[in-house]
Formats: sequence, C-alpha cells, structure tokens
Amino acid sequence: MLDGALLIRRQRVPLRLSAASYLGGLVFGLALAALLLVQLGVPASALWQEFVVQTFLTSQGLGQTVTAMIPLVLVGLGTALALRVQFWNIGIEGQLWLGAMAATWVSIHDAGPEPLRLPLMLALSMLAGALWIAMPLALKLMWGVSEVISTLLLGSIAFFWVQHQLFGAWRDGTTGFPTSPTLDAAERLPLLGWGQVHAGLWLALAAVALAALVIGVTRLGFYARAVGANRRAARAAGLPVLLTVAVFVLGSGALCGLAGAVIVTGTEFRLSQSIGAGYLFSGIVIAYLARSNPLAVLVVGFLLGGLTTAGGVLKVFYGISEAMVLLVQGVVLLSVLAAQLFAEYRVVARRPA
Repeated sequence: MLDGALLIRRQRVPLRLSAASYLGGLVFGLALAALLLVQLGVPASALWQEFVVQTFLTSQGLGQTVTAMIPLVLVGLGTALALRVQFWNIGIEGQLWLGAMAATWVSIHDAGPEPLRLPLMLALSMLAGALWIAMPLALKLMWGVSEVISTLLLGSIAFFWVQHQLFGAWRDGTTGFPTSPTLDAAERLPLLGWGQVHAGLWLALAAVALAALVIGVTRLGFYARAVGANRRAARAAGLPVLLTVAVFVLGSGALCGLAGAVIVTGTEFRLSQSIGAGYLFSGIVIAYLARSNPLAVLVVGFLLGGLTTAGGVLKVFYGISEAMVLLVQGVVLLSVLAAQLFAEYRVVARRPA
C-alpha cells in the first residue's frame, strides 16, 4: 500500500529523455488544443488543413506566417536574453509600446532627413525600449526591488501613455479614430516581394545570429551562463556580474522596443491601441519553449507565427475568439513544462514504514 509519492531531482538528465519529454509534451499539448477546438465547433477535418497545409505548405500562408514571426522572434529573443541572467522581464509590452511610440514620434515630427528617417525610427525605438527597462533594472540593482512588479507596472503605464497620445495630440485628424496618422512611404520597411514579408525579417535574423554569437562564443556569454546559474558564486569568483546583467537586460529592452517599431513600420503603418496586445504572453512562451536558446527562439517563433496565422483564420471562419487562441498557446506551454518536470525529477513511491 502506498503512502504517497516523492519527487527526487535527477543528478543528470539524459539528452534522449529530455528530447522525448519535450516532444511528448508538445504532442500532448497540441492534441489537447485540437480537442478544445473541436469542442468549440471547428471540424476535425479542417484542423490539419488550417494548421498545417494553409499555414506552412502554401506560399501565401507561409508568407503570412513569416510576417507574424518577425515581432514574435524579437520579443522572444528579448525575453530569453533577460532570462539568461535570471531577470524576469514581465514588461515586454511596455518596452514594445515605447519602441512603437518612439518610431511614431519621428514620423509625426518629420525628424531628420527623409532618407535617414527609417533608420532613425528603428534606432530610437531600441533606445526607448532600453531606457524603459533601465528603470526596473536600476531599482533591482540598487534596492532589490522585484523586477516582476516594476516591469509589469511600467507596462501598464506605457499602455496608458499610448492611450493618452492617441486620444490627444497624436490622433489622426483625417479619420477621427484613435490612431496616429499613416506613415509616409519612406518611413516603411520595404517589402521583399513575398506577400507582406518585409525587411524586418533581416533585422530579426541578424538579432538571432548576433545573440547566438555573443552567448555561444564570447566571454560575455560565458559570464551570462555563470550569472544565470548562480549569481553569488559568479560574484565570488570575481566575474563582472553587474556589467553582464546590465548588458543582457538592456539588450532585452532594446529588442522589445525594436519589435514595436517593426510592427509600426512593417505591417500596421501607424500606431494603434492593439499593436502590443498578446506579445507579453507570446514572448514568455517562446523563451521558455526555446529554453533561452537564440536559435531555438527562431524555430519556436516560426511555429508560434504559424499558430497566429491559423488563429486568424479560425477567428474569421469559425468564430474562435482571441482568448481561445491564447488559451491554445497556454495549453501547449503547460504540457511541455509538465513533461519537462518529469524529465528532471523521478517519481518515487513512498511506502509506510
């Protein structure tokens, strides 16, 4: 007769077990998500067609998936960089909003010469995102304030700041809607000749390559691994802990700010109230599923971009709400995390003495 069960951490997780648990959790999560969608009225026969064929195997669907992937990769990579040094960036949307606002400010005020305006918008968006996360970073380093609370609150402040601008000085006078005026042609990322895929794709790929290079090859990447594993031990060993944390956290904010500019200049061509919705959850999902690996962020971002594309189709043709699309992502994430738990821990039955 059993008296309960104990979870005992494995000293070493075999690669085969880790891969099997990851794939098993992913398959289980996708199956559970499919079951939920069928219960909501989506025909089972349409799931394969919408989620695989139309999303990844047609030129138009693949182009939409790649377009959706671009900001997802940037926010996922930003989250992954912060997690590398154990900094919980829960204010992704706040930095994204600030980046989008910085790019819009350049457009509205026609700042700089026209040929340099787009690079200026992108650079200023990265600076705005980095400055927005610099405040919680300073609070944590100086007084130990939890970054979970401070980044989350700053995200709300950024959102209400956007509302203030869109219902006030930045409101489009020609339409009266709470959106900024449309960007000029010189302020938009050029299209690559494949659907709506734009040059933001090169920015996302360059960011992934640079992050992979820094983490995998440079001394700074080694410092980040040491700090992430044990910050106190890294400090005792004489490593530059503060410098490492600052570089990775500010880089995280800069990438999230760049994501906001990419959305404004690549797909929306104006600032609106909805451009940042859902990216907080997506960024965390991507970083966790990729285990903060930049190359894996690219793969997971691509798959989540496909889910976003398929979710748009489900919303239009089957009346599935945005909340249900987010719920599907959550089901997949929880399934993978639960499977990883059983890879890292052994379940041992406890018997009465």
